[in-house]
Amino acid sequence: MSNTLDPKVIVALDFAEASNALSLVSQLDPKLCKLKVGKELFTAAGPQLIETLVEKDFQVFLDLKFHDIPNTVKKACQAASNLGVWMLNVHASGGSDMMQAALEGVHNSQQNPYLIAVTILTSMSQDNLTELGISRPLEEQVTHLAKLTQTAGLHGVVCSAMEAETLRKAVNDDFLLVTPGIRPVTASQDDQTRIMTPEKALTKGASYLVIGRPITQADDPLSALHNINADINQYTS
Repeated sequence: MSNTLDPKVIVALDFAEASNALSLVSQLDPKLCKLKVGKELFTAAGPQLIETLVEKDFQVFLDLKFHDIPNTVKKACQAASNLGVWMLNVHASGGSDMMQAALEGVHNSQQNPYLIAVTILTSMSQDNLTELGISRPLEEQVTHLAKLTQTAGLHGVVCSAMEAETLRKAVNDDFLLVTPGIRPVTASQDDQTRIMTPEKALTKGASYLVIGRPITQADDPLSALHNINADINQYTS
């Protein structure tokens, strides 16, 4: 498995302004990573930023977590797909009808990006689920939502790497597991409560690794990316 053919690292562009994001992107290589644009940056910079990143040959994961009535989500996913993104997502908790409508929107677009769903946010704990009235243990709820997503026809889920091994046994081999909360051993935990190193996440069954601050706040982002890819390659070569 070669990172240059299908890079496993998705760099999270968690910036408030396009200028800062583009400054960081200018230091990266599209052969070595993909990029994730979330709600803050997309709200600030809009679709033009996505088009700029795509023009720079980066594969873009548009992380807007759509969650609304089915028809609204369908139209939003079609519009997002037409930007040329590589991947986009919805909330699995929106239910089967919403997810199937989202997939229809993707299919109606000019592109054919991956469509995945969020199971449980990596910042959430068992106490948070209990507060919401969800009685299932966290891992069981993640598995339930992942199976629901697969049945709806989507391509994968966003999940914690801590659930990847369990999910890999519960879903098809080609079902994508995209895992945030990834931190190299030397990095701080920051605001994630369920985290794992890149190498271990891949051995547990993760397909792609979302990594933010260990790269974006590094003194030399490209060097940090190279180091992470080198560690990954030891486990995937």
